[in-house]
Amino acid sequence: MKIWFDMDGTIANLYAVENWLPKLRASDASPYAEAEVMLNMSMLARYLNQLQKLGYEIGIISWTSKGGSAKYNRAVEIAKLNWLHDHLRSVSFDEIYIVEYGTPKQDFAEEDDILFDDNEDIRNDWTGKAYEPSEILSTLSGLLHQE
Repeated sequence: MKIWFDMDGTIANLYAVENWLPKLRASDASPYAEAEVMLNMSMLARYLNQLQKLGYEIGIISWTSKGGSAKYNRAVEIAKLNWLHDHLRSVSFDEIYIVEYGTPKQDFAEEDDILFDDNEDIRNDWTGKAYEPSEILSTLSGLLHQE
């Protein structure tokens, strides 16, 4: 079973970065690098590492910026990978997909996979279990305690 995470609005607070939307529209990838964390990353990393030891796989599925050029999308991808390295350095992700905006995330899902995503439509389309960002730590803790 895999546990998937969106980034923007789920673990990275992109939407709190000052002038994030004008910057993205200007093909400025800096908001992706500047985004603050949205939860206790030390605890998240600890849970993810424990779950991997139990056999869970951990992945990221995140979109690039809407309408971005190939060059800009690559800059966004690099910023997101660096953000993950900076904030979840101890987690060895099994899979990371930084895909074009609008790519159906359910295309990456297997039946029992779990997704954490701030977008309700994406959660509704997911084929496994999908949760809001506010449920990340409690859901992961629950998985650890049922083992």
